[in-house]
Amino acid sequence: MKILLSLLLVISTLFSAEVVEVEEMFQQSQNCKSCHMHIVKDWEKSWHARSHYNSDEYLKATMDYVSRKTRKSLNSVKVQCATCHNPRISVTSTDMDYEIDAVMGLDKGSDVNKALENDSINEGINCVVCHNIDKIHTDKDESKRGINRIKWMKSGVMTGPYSDAKSPYHKVEHRDFMDKKSDKLCFVCHANDRAMGGMVFTDMKSEYKKSEKACVDCHMGPKKMGIAASLPIDNGKPRKRNVRKHGFEGAHIDSMLKNSLSVDLKAKGSDLIISIKNPQPHNVPSGFGARELIVDVTYKTSSRESSTKSISLTRKYTSKRGKPTIPHLAVKSTKDVSIPANGKKVLKVPILKESAKVEVKVYYRLVNDEVRSILDLKGHVWSKKTLITSKSLKLK
Repeated sequence: MKILLSLLLVISTLFSAEVVEVEEMFQQSQNCKSCHMHIVKDWEKSWHARSHYNSDEYLKATMDYVSRKTRKSLNSVKVQCATCHNPRISVTSTDMDYEIDAVMGLDKGSDVNKALENDSINEGINCVVCHNIDKIHTDKDESKRGINRIKWMKSGVMTGPYSDAKSPYHKVEHRDFMDKKSDKLCFVCHANDRAMGGMVFTDMKSEYKKSEKACVDCHMGPKKMGIAASLPIDNGKPRKRNVRKHGFEGAHIDSMLKNSLSVDLKAKGSDLIISIKNPQPHNVPSGFGARELIVDVTYKTSSRESSTKSISLTRKYTSKRGKPTIPHLAVKSTKDVSIPANGKKVLKVPILKESAKVEVKVYYRLVNDEVRSILDLKGHVWSKKTLITSKSLKLK
């Protein structure tokens, strides 16, 4: 048995992700502020900055739930999730020996525990995660994500979108995934979200329809003339650059959702035809796997009485025991009912008698009722309904 475990350990080491230690001066984003103040301030408000067990309720609850249901140690789950959420971690896998030690309380001082307690990963996706990547392995199997899909630069070498960038504090090298091919960088993690058993529950890479829009055009905003670094390197002044915001805004920002979909209404006989159109280059909703569109249909009579019917467009997930579960532990799911990229979804509902007018409102919710209940999420952000669009139609 020991021989088999040793062999498995050797094999996992051979194929594990490359680990490059980060020098102390590059571990904390605060150290980047002196030159990149505006960029770091944007990042501090982003969900990339919260990509850590201690900073995100959904992430913490998911890890706790997976650990409890699979009977794996919480630290092993943390290491597995670190593939994308904390890719600068110095340990990329755990083995059976560690699991035994963890159960017996003998893991104190282990390499795994030291790696998880290291300050270099407590900021989630920070500056040194994206800007210290040397190469993205696009030729690897699609199941490889995060740290398993990249090669790091040496510590102290940063990559960026400018071929003429210079700094007295670190070396700078240009990479195409920082400008013209930026989608490659996004899809290192935002693709092939898989359950523990291998089921893909979200794949934004396959959803994405090539268009004039790149991921950064929406989620980092348009390029605007500004200052990337405050160093006085252009005749004694900071060099003006075309810079994007680093807030990485998504479905948690109301302004990103407003009018991201459109609605057309038509009465056909005794039915109301609702056409929801999606001009975005990826599905809506997308992301966590448990996101939801809510379509509220309100009928009003001439006497101003009203009645509302709610339609939920979301996916439900089932465990191997046939019980409701979260996406990360599912073996089956219901059909994907999201609105496809550059496409539409048509709903047909009966028109209530005596209705003089109908109003349809489309809302977005980050987590559906079922998963929110399973994980016992308390934060308002997870249950909030954000209005995307609305439309009215006179029936009489």
